[in-house]
Amino acid sequence: MTMNEEYQPINCDDYDNLELACQRNWVLNLTLRSGETVTGIAREMLSKKRVEYLIIDVAGTSQDVRLDYIASFTHPELGTVVVSAE
Repeated sequence: MTMNEEYQPINCDDYDNLELACQRNWVLNLTLRSGETVTGIAREMLSKKRVEYLIIDVAGTSQDVRLDYIASFTHPELGTVVVSAE
């Protein structure tokens, strides 16, 4: 995936679940569309230049993950959520 790809908003329910994870500082296991996996603490949602990001703390380092790059995320209270387009 390149940074020049047009952003595709995700489903509102999936967005709401990510917001809840941030409010509760849940540890999420993310699977990205590239196949990469990321595990970290959900910190906040951020919008930059019409692109939405999840800020996740991975081993003390903040990472911005484009929401449309997330294929799924998992947490014990949510189960596995497969992210779909809006």
